Amino acid sequence: MQFTIRFANRSARSFAALLLPLLALLMFTACEPSDSAATNEYLESLKKEAQAGDAQAQFDFGFMFDKGIGVPENDIESVKWYRKAAEQGHAGAQYTLGWRYLTGEGLPKNDTEAAKWFRKAAEQGHVLAQLNLGGMYRGGQGVPQNDFEAVKWFRKAAEQGHAKAQNLLGSMYAKGQGVLKDEVEAVKWTRKAAEQGHAASQNNLGVAYQNGQGVPKNYVEAMRWYQKAIEQGDAEAQFNLGLMYYFGDGVPENHIEAAKWFRKAAGQKHAKAQNLLGAMYRDGRGVPQDGFEAVKWFRKAAEQGHVLAQLNLGWMYYNGDSVLENDVEAYAWILLAKARGVEKKSDSVIELLEDRLEALEEWFDLLEKRLTAEQREEGQRRAVELEQTIPRLY
Repeated sequence: MQFTIRFANRSARSFAALLLPLLALLMFTACEPSDSAATNEYLESLKKEAQAGDAQAQFDFGFMFDKGIGVPENDIESVKWYRKAAEQGHAGAQYTLGWRYLTGEGLPKNDTEAAKWFRKAAEQGHVLAQLNLGGMYRGGQGVPQNDFEAVKWFRKAAEQGHAKAQNLLGSMYAKGQGVLKDEVEAVKWTRKAAEQGHAASQNNLGVAYQNGQGVPKNYVEAMRWYQKAIEQGDAEAQFNLGLMYYFGDGVPENHIEAAKWFRKAAGQKHAKAQNLLGAMYRDGRGVPQDGFEAVKWFRKAAEQGHVLAQLNLGWMYYNGDSVLENDVEAYAWILLAKARGVEKKSDSVIELLEDRLEALEEWFDLLEKRLTAEQREEGQRRAVELEQTIPRLY
């Protein structure tokens, strides 16, 4: 039995990039040896069309080399054919070339070139190119930072029904970035994405209902949307549901249930959840008091750049609480937290839990007084080392 791929016209063949992976499984794993002749015939025909200047054939041929379908995987050849198609205005090839420049796959990483090719594809209506170009404007990556341009391209992709773009557009409205702040409009776009099953949007819609932002406050709806996101493993939704139980916000206060959800989020490297779980172990709130567990979770969050966890870890070293008392290590972590701008106003949730924050300057003064000049220098060197190796979370 032979499987021969024929595309009667360019319109039909334009589906090649979507169908080739599936067809490859049929052609190259399920077919009999005699089918190799048909495969070679197809590849030779495609190559001739590509060499003759057919943009779709060039894109398809590049895709074959990209994925190693019928030919050895070869980045140089795939990029060569993608570029030929892109230079003829093939939107898919332009997007793919932009992605290669963005990620450095088969090409030297070059954000400016990535933005250039994304723009060419985006102007032809390529939804992923629009999304990525919007993201580059939002972050000032390869183009000057420009929230207005970010909104423009997110909107184009969102209007084509792209869930992530809808979520990002909703976020821009919620924060007033590139548009006038409009919570109702934020909810509108967030809901569109949430109804498509986009987990982050489901969480964001839950937040809107919990806080009454753009919709009437409704804890039942908040929990419903959090649960939808949680079903997809969304750590932020797990954290937010934990907060509802912790504070008794729309549900009976239940620290055991709060700890359960914080633990789930913390297990996914959610730094705020790790810090709060550490605080619960330190204080014996919802879990048995356990300083070793507290140190473990504070350290995990601190090493991700969570400044209040860095402060908490420093406090544990300062007091020798479930770790060997170590004034130098305490000094280093507190220096790092201070350098990164620990402020009580930075996180309203932590404000309610961390009264130790008010004592920061007091401990810092006491600690400096009990350190020798040599210990202070060692602590400062350690703080520089931490600054260089630990990312900034905020």
